[in-house]
Amino acid sequence: MGRREKKSRSKGSAGNNRKSGEDFLLQNGGKEGVIETDSGLQYQIVDEKSGIKPGMFDVVKIHQRALLLDGKILEDTYRQNKPDEVKIDELIEGLQEGLQMMSVGSRYKFWVPFELAWGKKGTGNKIPPNAVLSFDIRLMEIC
Repeated sequence: MGRREKKSRSKGSAGNNRKSGEDFLLQNGGKEGVIETDSGLQYQIVDEKSGIKPGMFDVVKIHQRALLLDGKILEDTYRQNKPDEVKIDELIEGLQEGLQMMSVGSRYKFWVPFELAWGKKGTGNKIPPNAVLSFDIRLMEIC
């Protein structure tokens, strides 16, 4: 019986992350201005510009603030004042989808379900299993 308890405790973190993430997305999806795509990606348009949008195989320059739901900052290029240059097809699924909706100069907030992010495994110590991620992204340019 001791082993069984230990097993369920080790799964608790992933299970708690999943439950709290699902609860957050359910509540967040009902907020004014939050849109949910068919995949489950949630977003809010902060600043919409007209113009060209990138495709899946484009390289883009973005400012981003990436956070866990508990507020822990994973990355913040705004603070560093140094945008990232990224290939869209190399990003997590949620950002692949989201960036292709944005016109150059636009700023969106995204809430990415774990299935469209790093999934059940997470990424070691940085991103826990089943983590919903929050992004604040400005698309600076298509390179």
